[in-house]
Amino acid sequence: MTGILVLAGTPIGDVSDAPPRLAEELAGADVVAAEDTRRLRRLTQALGVTPKGRVVSYFEGNEAARTPELVEELAGGARVLLVTDAGMPSVSDPGYRLVAAAVERDIRVTAVPGPSAVLTALALSGLPVDRFCFEGFLPRKAGERLGRLREVAGERRTLVYFEAPHRLDDTLAAMAEVFGAERRAAVCRELTKTYEEVRRGPLAELAAWAAEGVRGEITVVVEGAPERGPEEVDAAELVRRVRVREEAGERRKEAIAAVAVEAGVPKREVFDAVVAAKRSAE
Repeated sequence: MTGILVLAGTPIGDVSDAPPRLAEELAGADVVAAEDTRRLRRLTQALGVTPKGRVVSYFEGNEAARTPELVEELAGGARVLLVTDAGMPSVSDPGYRLVAAAVERDIRVTAVPGPSAVLTALALSGLPVDRFCFEGFLPRKAGERLGRLREVAGERRTLVYFEAPHRLDDTLAAMAEVFGAERRAAVCRELTKTYEEVRRGPLAELAAWAAEGVRGEITVVVEGAPERGPEEVDAAELVRRVRVREEAGERRKEAIAAVAVEAGVPKREVFDAVVAAKRSAE
């Protein structure tokens, strides 16, 4: 018989938030794959449990190479427990490759539910929670970051991001530029830890606050785009907006898509306007 892969949520701050089953799984697994074995050791000590199985590292640097090894363990009947540093494996953490490989081999995958920074921040933000989307980490390079934000500029659902503290001010400033300075947001810092803080306000105001320096684990929640009807924008204005974006470095395809979202018109309408303008200029 094949084994079973168990994804276990770990505390995002307060160790007493650990689900009761986590200690049982840590004690009984044949293999414990941990993002950081040193942090795992501190967690097991806090929970008063000693893993009986083999402990191996499973992090971004060795995830691709170690996945086949763990799949073979599973195929041989082992119970493999996967834990990351905080929260659920596979959600902006190692795990997706292993889950996909196990599913491909028809190996059972289950989970020990646990704390989630995404849902905790969303609930504390004070922003709409009925519909939301998780965007993970934004690109580090400024141009790529702006491009990614422009892709979701018209997104109506609440947006949730992870961010490193030293990039928070730049990210919030970019969000204020793309989404609008007055778009509401919440910066959730050190959730469930001693210095937990939730700072709420317009993006421009939060960017100014973050410029003074922020520490800790950061989750950013941003209000979705407001509902609005189509603008009264003629073809010449559509072409002008595309040209402005192209001059700023955007590729034409991306510029057309962004202008279509801004104006509330189909992409085809913007594309046709650009093509017509090019032909008339020739």
